Amino acid sequence: MSTDKNIEELERRKRESELGGGEARIQRQHTEGKLTARERIALLFDPGSFQELDQLVVHRNTDFGMEKQRVPGDGVVTGYGTVHGRLVFAFAQDFTVFGGSLSETHAAKIVKIMDLAMKDGAPMIGLNDSGGARIQEGVVSLGGYADIFLRNTLASGVIPQISAVMGPCAGGAVYSPALTDFILMVKKTSYMFVTGPDVIQTVTHEEVTKEKLGGADTHNQISGVAHFAAESDEDCLATIRELVSFIPSNNLEDPPRAASSDSINRIDAQLDTFIPESPNQPYEIRGLIKEIADDSHFLEVHQHFARNLVVGFIRLNGYSIGVVANQPAFLAGVLDINASRKGARFVRFCDAFNIPLLVLEDVPGFLPGTDQEYGGIIVHGAKLLYALAEATVPKITLITRKAYGGAYCVMNSKHIRADMNFAYPTAEIAVMGAEGAVSILYRGDEDKQEKIDEYREKFANPYIAAERGYIDEIIEPRFTRRKLITAFAMSRNKRDKNPPKKHGNIPL
Repeated sequence: MSTDKNIEELERRKRESELGGGEARIQRQHTEGKLTARERIALLFDPGSFQELDQLVVHRNTDFGMEKQRVPGDGVVTGYGTVHGRLVFAFAQDFTVFGGSLSETHAAKIVKIMDLAMKDGAPMIGLNDSGGARIQEGVVSLGGYADIFLRNTLASGVIPQISAVMGPCAGGAVYSPALTDFILMVKKTSYMFVTGPDVIQTVTHEEVTKEKLGGADTHNQISGVAHFAAESDEDCLATIRELVSFIPSNNLEDPPRAASSDSINRIDAQLDTFIPESPNQPYEIRGLIKEIADDSHFLEVHQHFARNLVVGFIRLNGYSIGVVANQPAFLAGVLDINASRKGARFVRFCDAFNIPLLVLEDVPGFLPGTDQEYGGIIVHGAKLLYALAEATVPKITLITRKAYGGAYCVMNSKHIRADMNFAYPTAEIAVMGAEGAVSILYRGDEDKQEKIDEYREKFANPYIAAERGYIDEIIEPRFTRRKLITAFAMSRNKRDKNPPKKHGNIPL
């Protein structure tokens, strides 16, 4: 065969692979509001940077007439490229080929690039759009899932892993995303569940739609399984690119620094009156976060779940910072089961990948009630405590208003190795609020207002904690940005470590 014919044959096979399941199925994908696997890859990576691997792989199954249905690529596009100029590996399941179902060879393609990502210390991104295990292959398909799960687990805390659910994701398929660091879902076109509506109706007689059972809104607002809810495929992929910009390539590197023209010495006089005079008046903590951040930019994570705690990424003087903040505008910023889970997971991600932590504290305590106690608030609250105590990255706390009881200890207090603890003059650091304290101290007394005023004057301030050295500095709010940037610069070369051990036993 001549050289020209060799090249023609190669190009023919590549065209066949790029066509996937054919024009009709590609059109159906578009009709459903979804991009194809290759269109998604093109939007995820820097233009022209993607290098595809295993494009001509086909399955090996000969059962159920499958030997007559062999499509090059076998329903998944895999390879590597750059995102913002940095190496990233990715796979994108192709729903137009066998419904994106996972076969032995489909899994092997994913496993290959996961292994490469680990060797090369680069993030791994999975774009999931699959009907699940390929039934015609039986146990080898299930074995393929387990091969992926193992690598997700071994890669955890070593390289960042991001999963986008951009179509169906059911049964065993859900566990790979669940083992990764962040899950993004697309509204109206993606869903996740272990058992589908039909099985649920058969077993429990409940009637539920796919959207209600496992849609983007359900997993972003109720279960907390997903971290981002995108409006479209394009929005989802843009969010992944933004997320990658805040995080390092692996656990041995620092996050990339971004250029910023925002002055380190910017003073915000309006912050002096940002905290309401009334201790019970709510305010929006995201307003403070954006005010101190470079260019007022804040990438919020888990925005729709456990809204009494806010977590996400900002930059200070170009450096990536993970923020954990009580939200007084929702449930008064109390800590509950979901907020504790949310905060602990985010803190552990930041600690694993060398991202300094800023804790903004205004917490009246833990949410009381039988639902919380029966649901295990003790052990769930301990997750956040464990995560912050264990973290060795630079950790800075700013108490804006309330810091009551055990929640004061949990929210990165000096006692659990916080590096710098600031407070506004409006801070109230006490065992509990004045009304609650006086009702216990002076039980039976009818006129307690004088005692309440006395308690508030003595304890509803940051000065006793400052006298003890638990607060390093009480700052004027207008200087918050400069104080935080200076403190993080001071702690940039921090070295801290935990006792030698295989791993701790976090209260799960």
